[in-house]
Amino acid sequence: MKRETMRLTTSQFAKLHDVNRRTLHYYDNIGLFSPKYKGKNGYRYYDYAQSIDFEFIRMLKEINLSIEEIREFVHSFDERKFLQTAIQKQKEIDEEIKRLKRAKAILAQKQQHVLLCRDVTDMQVQTVELKNEHLLTVPYEFEDDDLMKAFHHIQKAWSPEQYRAGVGSYISLDKIKAKQFNKYDGLYSPTMKGERDESIMLKPQGKYLCGYVKGTWGRLPDLYEKMLDYGDKHGLYLTGYAFERGINDFTIVSEDDYITQVTIKIKDEF
Repeated sequence: MKRETMRLTTSQFAKLHDVNRRTLHYYDNIGLFSPKYKGKNGYRYYDYAQSIDFEFIRMLKEINLSIEEIREFVHSFDERKFLQTAIQKQKEIDEEIKRLKRAKAILAQKQQHVLLCRDVTDMQVQTVELKNEHLLTVPYEFEDDDLMKAFHHIQKAWSPEQYRAGVGSYISLDKIKAKQFNKYDGLYSPTMKGERDESIMLKPQGKYLCGYVKGTWGRLPDLYEKMLDYGDKHGLYLTGYAFERGINDFTIVSEDDYITQVTIKIKDEF
């Protein structure tokens, strides 16, 4: 039984696929995709069944195939070449999904930091519960407050995609107690779950002493003194490293408005 054809004008076909008419005219002009019928009145019509072919072309375009590559698949299909392309493009799509997931996670983190800045006050100290966090680390000892030197060090160690997630520093509690505030153990950047690297450090979940200071790096020693005093008064046994990170560096115009968050692990038992 012969199927009844459904003929559509360019406008109707464009509306059906939510595409601009100019796109259809362009594809027709270059011989990529053309209306199937020509009426007695000179108008050209698409067959509804051409929708499948058109959406296949759109899909190939979405995965960044060139017009020539698409034309080749549409007009002279090569099974072997198509299968090779399909495998390669799936790998590229997987990588793009990973990149977008990371961008989403970074954006969510920045959003949390902006909201957090609404509530924190200068020299605020409190206990908080934190989840596991995986940190990509690189050794680095600050001999001075040279941010450009630190930035160049990061550029050599990590890709731009990594350090856009944010960069912090960590220093042992022993050095804090000895007032060796510029003797950092290294720099860190949050990494995605599942990533594997020998330089990844696990910042374990649990209770932490958390403090905030507003202004330049030179005010950090005062915050550390206050945090250690808070720990002594409340019988808290602090352990491991102090993790520092700026939480509003992408929103400020003056260093005086810079907010640094410091977290130190509280051991459950003595």
